[in-house]
Order: sequence, then structure tokens, then C-alpha cells
Amino acid sequence: MKILQTNLFYKSIKKLHRNQKQSLNKVIQKIIKNPAIGSIKKGDLADVKVYKFKILKQTTLLAYTHNTKNKTLTLLAFDVHENFYRDLKKSKK
Repeated sequence: MKILQTNLFYKSIKKLHRNQKQSLNKVIQKIIKNPAIGSIKKGDLADVKVYKFKILKQTTLLAYTHNTKNKTLTLLAFDVHENFYRDLKKSKK
């Protein structure tokens, strides 16, 4: 499976500490094994799935899309809940 990441996702990762990156990598591996694990969104974000998990006791969201034809997983955004969906919609335009 090919893994792609957006600029928004890349910028979010750069801010993390090493232990936070390790936690994120475990979550990404979990998503690679089962891309249907995230909840499907509606409306403007109809093709996006979001997986919720905790890093350092804080609920964090990871948005991604999965294309079964091309066998690609695109990591769109990663952040805490505050303004997450607003920023995600801006990046999709």
C-alpha cells in the first residue's frame, strides 16, 4: 500500500516530540492494517475518514482517505479537535 501525506499533515508532525511521533506511527500502522477503522464523515468531507485516539491523555484526530483501486492511503490532517474540521475543509479546497 502506498502512503501519501498532505502538507497540512506534514506540518503537524514536525511539531511533535519523539514519543508522540511513536504513538502516531502505531496508529498509522493500525490504519494501514484496517483502513475501515475510521468513521466516515458527511457533507463537504464525504470521502474522508477520521480516527480518534489519545496522545498524552489528549484526544487527537487523524483524517485520511483510502483509495482501494490505487491502493493508496492519504494522510490529510492530524491535530486536536479544536478547529480540526474547519482547517481540514480549508485544506481540501
